[in-house]
Amino acid sequence: MAYETLLCSIEFGVALVTLNRPKVLNALNAQMLVELDEEFASLALDPSVRVVLLTGAGEKAFAAGADISELAAADAKTGEAFARRGQGAFGRIERLGKPVIACINGFALGGGCELAMACTLRIASETAKLGQPELNLGILPGYGGTQRLPRLVGQGAALKMILTGAMIPASEALRNGLVDEVVPPDRLMPRARELAAQIAAMPPLAVRASIEAVLDGADLPLADALKMEATEFGRLCATEDKREGTAAFLEKRKPTFTGR
Repeated sequence: MAYETLLCSIEFGVALVTLNRPKVLNALNAQMLVELDEEFASLALDPSVRVVLLTGAGEKAFAAGADISELAAADAKTGEAFARRGQGAFGRIERLGKPVIACINGFALGGGCELAMACTLRIASETAKLGQPELNLGILPGYGGTQRLPRLVGQGAALKMILTGAMIPASEALRNGLVDEVVPPDRLMPRARELAAQIAAMPPLAVRASIEAVLDGADLPLADALKMEATEFGRLCATEDKREGTAAFLEKRKPTFTGR
């Protein structure tokens, strides 16, 4: 599908989605949110796609936030709708059922940082900077930042970022758990593709179940979360991929997983 704000391709089971508004540092406008939602809905249904890489066009930015020209005209009603639209698109990414790796190649600010947090994993260039500067505009992070950020870095570190609006370098984001890896700029996409290939070789049903178990269990009492985990474990034991995985291990060969 051709989009005005995205570039999309699929190769060897890995989809690459690129935010493509480099002249405005890939700012997230309403059209981009609609197109992101449409593209990830399509990727969810495509059995050939095992992993998704998400990055920004150009060298300066992953996404430098929401489009301020759109935000400036918002009142209470349209502002809530504005937030819900972004939350819906990012929620689809978080719950895709396939790993989404954010490849953060520059500024990831405001909605851009929130978009990265909705991804399964985050790899950042050494030159990347992340932040939630919404308070400078008289608002708060509205695309999930007040909820996902403390879950990743802890309440104190999250409030410090939100209340100061400060940008932090990739090295600090790695220390506090906001990103999972930091690499030199020229290694960002090669490393992301290496990781994607490693995950793409795993059994898709087990990958999906693992993501869902982590996300669903995070807000459950431990006893309930463990019960859910055992149920998923049992369900996977009845799959062809489990039979293939155990047989390959016993036969000392590489498994071939089919997602059944």
